[in-house]
Amino acid sequence: MSLKHIPVNFSDRRRRAIDRFTRRLVTCCGIAILLLMLLLFFWLIWVVLPLFASPALHPQPAQQLWDRQPALALGFTDQQGWRIGRDGAARVIPLNGQPAEAALTLRPAPQQIVSSADRRTLLLNAQGALLLLQPANGAWRYPLGEVPVQLPGGAVKAAALATLGEEKWRIAAQTETGLNIVTLTRQQAPQRVELPQTQADHLLLSPQGDLLYASAGNLLRVWQLRDDGATLRETVTLAQPPRSLHLLAGGASLLIQDGRGVTQWFAIAGAQGPRLHEIRTFAESSPTATLVTEPQRRVFATLAPDGALKIFASKQRGPILQRQLAPGIENAAFSPRGDALLLERAGSWQVLRIDNPWPDVSWRSFWQKIWYENYPAPDWVWQSTNAADSYQAKFSFMPMVTGTLKAAALSLLFATPLALAAAMYTAWFMAPGLRRWVKPAIEMMGALPSVVIGLIAGLWLAPHISQALLGVLLLPLTLAATLLICGALSGRLPPRWRQPGREVMLLLPVLLIVTLATLTIPAWLMRDAAEWLPHYEQRNLLVAGLAMGFALVPLIFTLSEDALFSVPAALGQGSLALGATPWQTLTRVVLPGASAGIFAALMIGFGRAVGETMIVLMATGNTPQSHGGLFSGLRALSANIAIEMPEAAAGSAHYRILFLSALMLLIFTLMINTLAELIRQRLRQRYSQHEGQA
Repeated sequence: MSLKHIPVNFSDRRRRAIDRFTRRLVTCCGIAILLLMLLLFFWLIWVVLPLFASPALHPQPAQQLWDRQPALALGFTDQQGWRIGRDGAARVIPLNGQPAEAALTLRPAPQQIVSSADRRTLLLNAQGALLLLQPANGAWRYPLGEVPVQLPGGAVKAAALATLGEEKWRIAAQTETGLNIVTLTRQQAPQRVELPQTQADHLLLSPQGDLLYASAGNLLRVWQLRDDGATLRETVTLAQPPRSLHLLAGGASLLIQDGRGVTQWFAIAGAQGPRLHEIRTFAESSPTATLVTEPQRRVFATLAPDGALKIFASKQRGPILQRQLAPGIENAAFSPRGDALLLERAGSWQVLRIDNPWPDVSWRSFWQKIWYENYPAPDWVWQSTNAADSYQAKFSFMPMVTGTLKAAALSLLFATPLALAAAMYTAWFMAPGLRRWVKPAIEMMGALPSVVIGLIAGLWLAPHISQALLGVLLLPLTLAATLLICGALSGRLPPRWRQPGREVMLLLPVLLIVTLATLTIPAWLMRDAAEWLPHYEQRNLLVAGLAMGFALVPLIFTLSEDALFSVPAALGQGSLALGATPWQTLTRVVLPGASAGIFAALMIGFGRAVGETMIVLMATGNTPQSHGGLFSGLRALSANIAIEMPEAAAGSAHYRILFLSALMLLIFTLMINTLAELIRQRLRQRYSQHEGQA
């Protein structure tokens, strides 16, 4: 008998020090990972929180005016404001308290002033004659000269103005004889069109000058204007005579203020062309307050005589900001960017700084249907950008959330039967020698980059599926029928082929032949079956589900096979010894024992499918829609972030909403993993109790 002494260096201080250092290093690395995850979580919250901040109002000190006459029109930029009084004094006034320049005296004094939608040109109505005036860079400019335009119909009673181009304007004027449309161009004679409408209480031109809204009593007429004529598009009977008409930025939404408050209208395409429809009445809007609109955003404010200020946004049901100010407000104007409001009281100005960078963003607008301009009905829409400057961005998460869940569910539906069947066969029925080759081969499939799978799915799989669509849909049925038939005929095989593990050598060629026949014969009999479907898209949910399912098979297979193989062998052997068949042993003993691991595998696969980016990005049409079916395109949350983050301006609403999408993905993944772990622990505890009783 030989004694092997343990060397002294196996228990010396250096080994214990290395053990302590390794243990502390592993602990520090684990804590660092947790801290990094918390840092990422709170950083996302920090980026997203400003979206939901309430609007704020910061009043500035009042500034005395030299002019005591009430203003007919006023406006301002960040540095200076301008006003035209009833006495005809047009003055540019610095907002920093510096003395104002000498006033421009307009003679005769105007009785009415209207402005274009861009607030850059004013139309002065002085004793029935019309004159264009522009405040620019602290001075006043006459774009068409200082000679007023006289209309042949007599004095002008009401007017509206629109800018058509750099040196071209359109005027709608109500004269004693009727309604006239006048197009003014530098160095050209005015072009005049007379409309067959004799009376109008309110006139309003669209920013492009192609539409005229003219109200008389409770009738609102919409005229389609051209350079050489006009056509009556429609006549709308209103519930009450309007007290004022206004257009929001972009000119698509018409605000009508009447005894009910402020209502929003816009045109919806129909069988007879676009027609105005009443969309909503803004809650708590005043029927008598002064209404002021922003020039660049769909935001307006109402100012009551008692000083009540309410700010509304077009996609919000009620006011987003309410404040009680001092009474006596005579006039008001928004700054060009909508970040300030200029108020005029008798002999004084006051600037209100407004902190309201994202008036259209609310938690409701992300999840509920919104009736957007010119849409036939409320809907979930994601459309963040457009070529038009006046475009209203639409941010609804529902198309991406439904697209993500549909793609993840279909891929899991495709991958789960294949992966679990392969795992059960490999762990329980396959010969050990063959298992040593098959299991690593399937696991190697998981090393394929998702971008490669997406590229193959988008460029090769999608066209072939469209050509053999009928065969693809029949393939699950034919394969299931083939497996059942092979199972029934397996008892007639020679004994040497019925040994466990060898049946796969016969089954695989049969399944391959059936697959090729199923895909080829229907495509030969009925070519391009996809063209028969009315809304078929080549890159669709079916392609994405198949590609993502192929990517999930190795992951679910590996984890499920390990869970099945880790069930104590004594349980299976005891079941077989008691007379149970191998299939009964698998379904009633092994699967319940491995249920915790299998469930964890499915949840991990589902989380992988939810967060998948490149496959969904390349295998679908990237169309954000919530109503599409199996053959329609979709867009997932992760793919939407990858597509739109490079073009989102840093700090914008679009930028922060994309980060909100990332935060939602992170929270959803944490919830899925937490739920999976809780269920896995309960299943493990339940299985341990049964094992102890056995």
